[in-house]
Amino acid sequence: MAEQVTKSGVFVCLGNICLLPTAEAVFRKLVTDQNVSDTWRMDSAATSTYELGNPPDYRGQACMKKHDAPMSHVARQVTKEDFAAAFDCILRMDESNRRDLNRKSNQLKNCRAKIERLGSYEAQKQLIFEDRYDGSDAHFETIYQQCTRCCRAALEKVR
Repeated sequence: MAEQVTKSGVFVCLGNICLLPTAEAVFRKLVTDQNVSDTWRMDSAATSTYELGNPPDYRGQACMKKHDAPMSHVARQVTKEDFAAAFDCILRMDESNRRDLNRKSNQLKNCRAKIERLGSYEAQKQLIFEDRYDGSDAHFETIYQQCTRCCRAALEKVR
């Protein structure tokens, strides 16, 4: 019998098609590789409505395929449920996300989720993820590497 899910998190950025599907896929691969995927529930979401219903950016998908970390995501917007009950932690990408998430969480009486910056786990002190929709393949590789460092450190912290 599989262990019950004990931890949960949602990655949040502006559009949810470039950075966050990458972070989510990296995290899923890490927990799968460490045989702890049955104790985690992860997702990603947007603060905006710009890309709702869209798949991840094709350059991000190509990068993740190269690293054997499949993506199966459709962009969605962060909800009140994400704050109140669905997730333990909301991992944001930048200061704009922080402001948007704080504004949303302040509208709730029961905000259970802890809002953190994913970059705070970055050993190389690159706190901000550069969200360049027009980025090159090399940019997506850089994002993959940064996500890998941060997700690995975050996972180690909570283990």
